[in-house]
Amino acid sequence: MDKVNLADKFARFADAWSPKIVGTVNDMDVKLVKLRGAFVWHHHDAEDELFLVIKGRLRMGLRDGDVTVGEGEFIVVPRGVERCPVAETDEVQVLLLEPKGTLNTGNVRNERTVEELGRV
Repeated sequence: MDKVNLADKFARFADAWSPKIVGTVNDMDVKLVKLRGAFVWHHHDAEDELFLVIKGRLRMGLRDGDVTVGEGEFIVVPRGVERCPVAETDEVQVLLLEPKGTLNTGNVRNERTVEELGRV
């Protein structure tokens, strides 16, 4: 059993919007991702997602009003809710907890879709 140092793991990659798997809890992936700028509007039909902000400030764009999430805070976005994550600072470091196989762009497929996730 190994411990995970988040700062070390984040230092191992630079690309934005490309989640990396750092662990597994039951049938859930623990992922790290760096966010820069705005993502795409999307939703997940079958998966809830937890976004824990490690560094920076995230604005979760929601159709009925945005939610700002700061360092040390998290938001759980329920399945079916349309969202558009936006980095409010130059870079936001986020820990995601979501079911294995969750596609980062949900119901949308475009140039930001990551089919196969790397590990760090």
